[in-house]
Amino acid sequence: MTTFDTARRRGLLIAPLLALACLAPAAAADDYPNKPVRLIVPFAPGGVTDTGARVVAERLGQRLGQQVVVDNRPGASGNIGTQMAAAAAPDGYTLVVGFDGTMVINPHVYTKVPFDPVKDFAPVSKIGDAVLIIVTHPSVPVKSFKELVDYSKTHSGGVSYGSAGTGSTPHLAGELLKARTGANFVHIPYKGGGQAMADVVGGTLPMLYTAVAGAYPFVQKGQINPIAVSSAQRLPSLPNVPTVAESGVPGFESNSWIGILAPAKTPQPIVDKLQRELRAVVQSADIKERLASLGITASGNTPAEFGKQIETDLAKYAEIVKTAKVKVD
Repeated sequence: MTTFDTARRRGLLIAPLLALACLAPAAAADDYPNKPVRLIVPFAPGGVTDTGARVVAERLGQRLGQQVVVDNRPGASGNIGTQMAAAAAPDGYTLVVGFDGTMVINPHVYTKVPFDPVKDFAPVSKIGDAVLIIVTHPSVPVKSFKELVDYSKTHSGGVSYGSAGTGSTPHLAGELLKARTGANFVHIPYKGGGQAMADVVGGTLPMLYTAVAGAYPFVQKGQINPIAVSSAQRLPSLPNVPTVAESGVPGFESNSWIGILAPAKTPQPIVDKLQRELRAVVQSADIKERLASLGITASGNTPAEFGKQIETDLAKYAEIVKTAKVKVD
């Protein structure tokens, strides 16, 4: 038998194997999922990230034909649960709720983070953007963001503002505003948004930078004053509250976001199927309305678009963290 014949026989034997290999991911996607899917939320129950995840999990499970089980794994500002997802099998049965604080801020404020936000994950889709709001206690003699900035510069000791913790998105948004306006805002870190909200409502904290979802009920009751939101446009739920951008800081936008990611190397057909179903969920009228009540603007973008935002935000927050000299360790 000639060398040519031998090579030809090998080619004939290998060709079907290559064809099967190409078909395998598609077949896996057709059969996926055939058991419950675990959705890790790297925070305790009750926050915006957890609540937003639960809003979509049940409906996503209905569309997939299998239950999507929310698994809260809090600790280390989201690092513990996120690392668990990074180490999971890339088969689509373990997903994680990505939060901007964990995915694009923690890598800069912690000396060592146990995962790579780009290399260790396959982005599925963004659930939505959670708008941030600046609120003050009624005793603070200001009605606008400009007045707040001016007051901070003349008031002895400046104006203290609380956030959910050092390195949180509201903390860094506040630091960015200080850099852009020269305001004398003094950061007071809390171990969560609940106590910070209680203190600003009670008057022991003059100012709070937080998610709209947590502030909205107190704004409605008149217990705190809404000063400005950090979104590009005003919110339909708070139409009389101006944006920071229209309040003297052109182009300013600093929202929080949540989305779903899979471990790296998850077959693309499975990622694409998850994205299609998640988009259908978050764009459905009732889910969109429920997310809006939490201050979350629904998204459902593509894996490529979500991945691009993660990379862009990583670069953005690197500069902010460096300027503000923020470190958690």
